[in-house]
Amino acid sequence: MDLVARLIATGLFSGYLPFSPGTAGSAVGLVLYWFIPGSESILGSVAIVPLFFLGVWAAKRVDMATHSHDNQQTVIDEIVGMLITLIFMEKKILWLAIGFILFRLFDIFKPYPVRLAEKFPHGWGVMMDDVAAGLYAAAALRLIHWLAG
Repeated sequence: MDLVARLIATGLFSGYLPFSPGTAGSAVGLVLYWFIPGSESILGSVAIVPLFFLGVWAAKRVDMATHSHDNQQTVIDEIVGMLITLIFMEKKILWLAIGFILFRLFDIFKPYPVRLAEKFPHGWGVMMDDVAAGLYAAAALRLIHWLAG
């Protein structure tokens, strides 16, 4: 398998952590959101789209090379899901931390129809369940933010 696909799929090799690689990938997404200027703007949301398609490509390459589906070391899906969770959210530690926790919960428990998205073929299924979890987490984060005033 080529290095570029592995580098993208594993989130700069953060997926190789021996414990909780999905949490590590989510943390990479959080750090990207925090440090990339303008990530909370429309430009940040537009940047998620090519990253998603790169993730589909890279996840498919890793799955084919490892003869698996949704290899545990593939965390580009968590990175994209985390970015979706935080989209347009103000960069304050409290809201980013709540968003992180919400995304991890939705990603782990996969409420309906998140789990169904895993069934898409190749890299699509790898990415789509985390996109769905990110959308759920984003909605929950906005609701909490709104209720907090």
